[in-house]
Amino acid sequence: MVYNFFMGQNPRYVFLDHTADAKFRARGDTFEEALANAALAVASLIWNGTQAGGAESRTISIQGRDHERLVVRTLEEIVFLFETEGFLLAGVDDVRLGRVEDGWRLQAVFRGERLSDTHSLRGGVKAITYNELKIERNGGVTIQVVVDV
Repeated sequence: MVYNFFMGQNPRYVFLDHTADAKFRARGDTFEEALANAALAVASLIWNGTQAGGAESRTISIQGRDHERLVVRTLEEIVFLFETEGFLLAGVDDVRLGRVEDGWRLQAVFRGERLSDTHSLRGGVKAITYNELKIERNGGVTIQVVVDV
């Protein structure tokens, strides 16, 4: 399944009030879908996703001992790719979650494009935090994240 900024009528993520940082909740029917939507929320803090294009892709493979660590590491990868390559995330494809010996592995394909003069940046993301990080499973999955901006 492909998750991007333009899917469906319902918001895939919502931003919540937070004193100094950005806080959001991303929702999905599965953990994989919720995490893909969390990735899009982080991307929306960096750039105006309505200009989305998916000419380039990056395959990611993230490991962590628990789902919380997978969330943080996956979202950190978005910031890393932006800072090192100027890669702007526009969509997330083929999200796969599996058990490994010491925890979990998540694989996905990030679609996007490189930063150019045609893009409108919104600001920077300094860090993904564990502060107020929650994963709730109740008729779907909701991931809450606070991002240091």
